[in-house]
Amino acid sequence: MEELERLGPRLRTARQERGWTLEELAGRAGMSVSTLSRLESGKRQASLELLLPLTRQLGIRVDDLLGPREEDPRVRRPATCRDGMTVAPLTREASEVRAYKITYHPDAPEREPRTHEGHDWLYVLSGRLRLVLGEQQLVLGRGEAAEFDTTTPHSMRAEGSRPAEVISIFNSVGERLHLHSPAG
Repeated sequence: MEELERLGPRLRTARQERGWTLEELAGRAGMSVSTLSRLESGKRQASLELLLPLTRQLGIRVDDLLGPREEDPRVRRPATCRDGMTVAPLTREASEVRAYKITYHPDAPEREPRTHEGHDWLYVLSGRLRLVLGEQQLVLGRGEAAEFDTTTPHSMRAEGSRPAEVISIFNSVGERLHLHSPAG
């Protein structure tokens, strides 16, 4: 019901943003000024019959008047373990960009470098990470970051006897290939 309470003020704001008076919008929408005034003040219940001509004139959707529903911002996706990694999602599944906290365990099997379309970004939280990137073999320590084009063959693993904790950001292609394809 809170959404309906916000509808009137949002309708008024949309009208005022266009510099229109109550009389102008009511006339354009084919309704009385008193009806529009009561809608804006919340003294009249909104119906589609009233809202559709108003939103057409304002160039907005009825949903715009209801406003976005506030979602719980917490990400509630479980961590998974596979191929010597623990992967904790930091973004919702529907996000265009995917972020993960990945722990590379030191006893993980060595993986062959792979290529795919996209871009990867990573930041080392703790431990040391070996990044094979083309002909380069780099060891990144805590506080270091890397960004690279994933059409360059690449692989990652913990360096030394301690796990490496990393924040990794992928586009959806990179996420699918790094975290869901079979080891090979």
